[in-house]
Amino acid sequence: MNHWLVKSEPFKYSWDKFNQEGRTFWDGVRNYQARNNLRGMQVGDLVLWYHSNEGKEIVGIARVVKEAYQDPTTDDKNWVVVDLEPVQNLKKAVTLEQIKADERLKDIGLVRQGRLSVMSVTREEFDRILELAGE
Repeated sequence: MNHWLVKSEPFKYSWDKFNQEGRTFWDGVRNYQARNNLRGMQVGDLVLWYHSNEGKEIVGIARVVKEAYQDPTTDDKNWVVVDLEPVQNLKKAVTLEQIKADERLKDIGLVRQGRLSVMSVTREEFDRILELAGE
């Protein structure tokens, strides 16, 4: 199993809205590295949900339920989506400030490649985020 992090601006698509809907496809990715990360996702992979711009915090865990397929919001065959479903809310949101201050997370993509909207995280990084969240 692989671990990932996706970023969403809460005013566009929040964790709460995702939980209400119960499932979504992750669309709108127009960066090749992020697209390649979507292509690497497999059913069952766990995904950290990060609220960008407002909040700047990881708020929940999702799961990949359908692997990469053509992005239905464009005819351009270069772009793909995956389907995600919510798994759980974090007990405590983990802020970007906490992540930057944590020596064990100094190499996480969220810090190194802050503008990338879909990124892999290591199992160790994933587990550390859960520790910080009180899970």
